[in-house]
Amino acid sequence: MTQLHRYQDMITIFDRCFFADFTTRLVKGDDEPIYLPADEQCDYHRIVFAHGYYASTLHEISHWCIAGKERRLLVDFGYWYCPDGRDEQRQTQFEQVEIKPQALEWIFSVAAGFPFNISCDNLEGSYEPDRIAFQRQVHAQVMRYLEQGLPERPARLVAALRAFYHTDPLHSAQFSWAETL
Repeated sequence: MTQLHRYQDMITIFDRCFFADFTTRLVKGDDEPIYLPADEQCDYHRIVFAHGYYASTLHEISHWCIAGKERRLLVDFGYWYCPDGRDEQRQTQFEQVEIKPQALEWIFSVAAGFPFNISCDNLEGSYEPDRIAFQRQVHAQVMRYLEQGLPERPARLVAALRAFYHTDPLHSAQFSWAETL
């Protein structure tokens, strides 16, 4: 994290973009990220990101942007999550549900002028993921978003990030990556 990219700024940007319309806040967590809907202890929804990492803010917001209205009423959006240590079948399932969130995370990263790293998230697994194949799928989704337009919430955040960080309009050439590791 650079001084330019502080998680505190993301909290402020997110709050300005979404709190009034979605009663949702970005919250620094101490451990694993989680989404917590409003409940009897807290009257707003919380996107809890990991350890104060700026990259975690972008990733967790991307999951929130994918989740529909009903999913945003469920802890962790009601999604299945299999932790690190996945076999080939579980890793394939994990990657399929991560394509769109990581595509949005990449878009948010570029809008903020922040480096993006693809994450297969299986360091302890019995199966070695094909990072290049996964990145191709994420890149293809980024290109679809650029061609077809972003949904309303991600578009709103991209505009706010670009304004805050003074970055250029998004275009396909900004999303290049190495074909080899």
